[in-house]
Amino acid sequence: MPRRTDLRFRATTAFQRHLANPVMRRLPLQTVLETTGRVSGQPRRTPVGGRRVGDSFWLVSEFGDRSQYVRNIQSDPRVRLRLRGRWHTGTAHLLPDDEPAARLRTLPRLNSTAVRALGTNLLTVRVDLDA
Repeated sequence: MPRRTDLRFRATTAFQRHLANPVMRRLPLQTVLETTGRVSGQPRRTPVGGRRVGDSFWLVSEFGDRSQYVRNIQSDPRVRLRLRGRWHTGTAHLLPDDEPAARLRTLPRLNSTAVRALGTNLLTVRVDLDA
């Protein structure tokens, strides 16, 4: 991985982990993805941006399989998603064949802009919500 890309990844993830995520996941209307830690087995909550379309929720991971929540999904795709203050269970699917840049154009603009600006390895994720 080029040094500049690695530096962007490390700086962004440090900012998110220590500053942004602890604040964002406490906001009652922030969408939060809960995965099961692949090593600890403990719930891991990550604020995400995306959009619900029918019984699915779509998002784009800015660091693909380097994102901890993506690694957790690879280990156990059963997730919970807090949408508008309400928790839903579902199954997450990683979609490497989807075109993430095109997908971002269908998702909320503010988050999509940040993902495009900071991301180095975009990956589309679809969460199929249980009935």
